[in-house]
Amino acid sequence: MTTDRSFFGHPRGLSTLFFTEMWERFSYYGMRALLILFMTAPLAAGGLGFDTVSAGAVYGLYTSMVYMATLPGGWVADRLIGQRRAVLYGGILIACGHFSMAFPSLATFYLGLSLIVIGTGLLKGNVSVIVGQLYAPDDERRDAGFSIFYMGINLGAFIAPLVCGYLGQRVNWHFGFAAAGVGMTFGVVQYVLGGRHLGSAGLRPAASAEVAALTARVRIWSIVTAVALVAFGMGAYTGVIPVTAKQIADAAGYMLLILCVVFFGWLFFAGDWTAEERKRLYVIGVLFLAAALFWSLFEQAGSTLNLFADRDSRTSVFGWSFPSSWFQAMNSAFIWMFAPVLAAIWIRLGRRQPSTIVKFALGEILVGAGFGVLVLAAMIASTGTQVSPMWLTVTYLLHTFGELCLSPVGLSAMTKLAPARIAGLMMGVWFLASSVGNFIAGRLAGFYESMPLQELFGVIALFGVGAGVVLLALARPIERLTPRAR
Repeated sequence: MTTDRSFFGHPRGLSTLFFTEMWERFSYYGMRALLILFMTAPLAAGGLGFDTVSAGAVYGLYTSMVYMATLPGGWVADRLIGQRRAVLYGGILIACGHFSMAFPSLATFYLGLSLIVIGTGLLKGNVSVIVGQLYAPDDERRDAGFSIFYMGINLGAFIAPLVCGYLGQRVNWHFGFAAAGVGMTFGVVQYVLGGRHLGSAGLRPAASAEVAALTARVRIWSIVTAVALVAFGMGAYTGVIPVTAKQIADAAGYMLLILCVVFFGWLFFAGDWTAEERKRLYVIGVLFLAAALFWSLFEQAGSTLNLFADRDSRTSVFGWSFPSSWFQAMNSAFIWMFAPVLAAIWIRLGRRQPSTIVKFALGEILVGAGFGVLVLAAMIASTGTQVSPMWLTVTYLLHTFGELCLSPVGLSAMTKLAPARIAGLMMGVWFLASSVGNFIAGRLAGFYESMPLQELFGVIALFGVGAGVVLLALARPIERLTPRAR
């Protein structure tokens, strides 16, 4: 499998995973482009009529849970069913979730979000693990392969706002959600038909001897947890348990913090690791913190930046009007323009390319710079003027360069650094960073109406640039921990 070069110099199985992830991201970003706009739209316009604080809380909770679910999703794949079946089951659940949101009721809205969370937890991290298994650990095509895979992600993310955003904002919100479900259905069909090209990658769990005992325990705890969640959900929905969306999100935030502390405490101190594995886990911890901060800035595309596009930006060019959700297609368009260039540069440089830590630092600086641009735009918008779409265009361009320096590189680094026995779980750690970042990004949307935008964007910009400078200063000591996986 590792010598296969039939897909643009890469293994043929990469094409199957490319299109699987493309359709999964189409469904996710199609719905995400509409989510906070749908929640804040008045009831008369078919929306839910939420205020910005409540909508931001629900948005942050949902997007963070999507990525946090990759932790149990990775564990289930590692221990019970293997990555291949986890991806299949996850895709089916995601499609069901989007179709549920096509029905206009609050109950089906929350049901759909829940199904998408569970399905993405099974699919998202495990499909990336399978990509890593197509290559030998020392194969220099690995980073380029993940960059190509990342192009699949962004092809789906580019098409999604154009299709789902248009249907949702210009026709009917629920038509946009249904289109996302159709896309995921295409992805599941393609994955099944192309499975023969994956060989044995992800076919079996890593610890098959433990499957029987673990399955029994998981079944019991799954039933108990499911009953508790259903009871709580029904109680909250019917008013028996008097909680608001913000209170649930606040509780989830504390749970997320506790989860991170407990998980990394176990990872660093309770595991039976070799000295080499422990060093690699320390690097994973640094990458986790850096990635969480990056995503807390970058993922405001669906919250703060989405509101800025809808309320404060001009949505017309040369007299032609377009839905505000189309701004979210820019990042993916730029990915397609520049990802091949960057992948070629990494291959050209070979072992002379910047280390993972340096690439992460560049990503932090660039995402911070993007918000620095918006400080000026927000000052103009504060006068009541809708700003030119070029402001957001420049911001998304800088964010794209930052993303290309960090995200595909981070995926590749996790597959190289993670001990083989917990490969799926470590990919879940990478997406746990996205979970933390998405939660913060959603909550920041609550400040949109209560804090001057130029101040909000200015603080965010300083955090990004400052984090990048710190990482550059720490690059050499961190690289010495794992010289072979730099």
